[in-house]
Amino acid sequence: MAWTNRRVLVTGAGGFIGSHLVERLVELGASTRALVRYTSTGTWGWLDESPMKSDVRIFAGDICDREVLARALDGVDVVFHLAALIGIPYSYDAPASYVRTNIEGTIAVLQTAMAAGVRRIVHTSTSEVYGTARTVPIAEDYPLQAQSPYAASKASADLMARSFHLSFGVDVVTVRPFNTYGPRQSARAVIPSVITQALAGTSIKLGSLSPTRDFVYVLDTVDGFIRAADADGVSGAVLNLGTGREIAIADLVRTIQTAAGTNLPVVADDTRTRPAASEVERLCADASRARTALGWTARTSLSEGLTRTIAWIRQHLERYRIGTYSV
Repeated sequence: MAWTNRRVLVTGAGGFIGSHLVERLVELGASTRALVRYTSTGTWGWLDESPMKSDVRIFAGDICDREVLARALDGVDVVFHLAALIGIPYSYDAPASYVRTNIEGTIAVLQTAMAAGVRRIVHTSTSEVYGTARTVPIAEDYPLQAQSPYAASKASADLMARSFHLSFGVDVVTVRPFNTYGPRQSARAVIPSVITQALAGTSIKLGSLSPTRDFVYVLDTVDGFIRAADADGVSGAVLNLGTGREIAIADLVRTIQTAAGTNLPVVADDTRTRPAASEVERLCADASRARTALGWTARTSLSEGLTRTIAWIRQHLERYRIGTYSV
């Protein structure tokens, strides 16, 4: 697809991945619209400080508000649906909120986009829907095993997207990023949590150190989204975006400390671990389908991505509250 003047909408555009995606679409010449969550302060999340915000048409509202969606989607060619509640710990306390935003919000996007004649919907999933891997690498046909209310809401949204493709012929592609990291990510995630504690703390407090994760740099994830919007022969497909390499959290901490030039003690914080049966112990992607169908591969090494992320957080450390993270 030639992106120049193509009309696109990104939901969840003020967030970590969404803001990077918006900026890349603007760079490619797309006529870019952004749906951000309405707040009484009128903030647009990370887009507030983007050098490209003047090139983006902003819509503020709720993802379940179909009137706002209808205005935002009018004349749009592709919608990238990223809006979601994503914090796993909060999902234990407020599961109904995740049903409303992640499932009902996805239905609202699907129905409104279908009515608007949108050519393709790129729907965002998560590797959390797989639960603890019994075997690796994990391919897209691996059974879904939601081990948290968050994961259950995302798995349900994925199935809803698939049902709209089968029932109504909606052109929807589901991308399933593994653990994305990079500049702008909040300290609720493990990499920025470790970095902020390494740079400004006296110790690094974490939950479980044994789980493994497959980390993907944010600009590689964004590239996967854009390729999924453009590729032929992927309508209705689910596509993993991962490196195929896993690292234990304990090893990740050592890697980050070496890159940051620190050597702080790691302290177990049992109050921040997941419920035992909810812990996802192992994630590692089989991304061969994305490689074949999209020509996509994660190009940024973990070392390079961590170096960039540490440098960015070091410059913006005042934004971060030093805390702990539960994998």
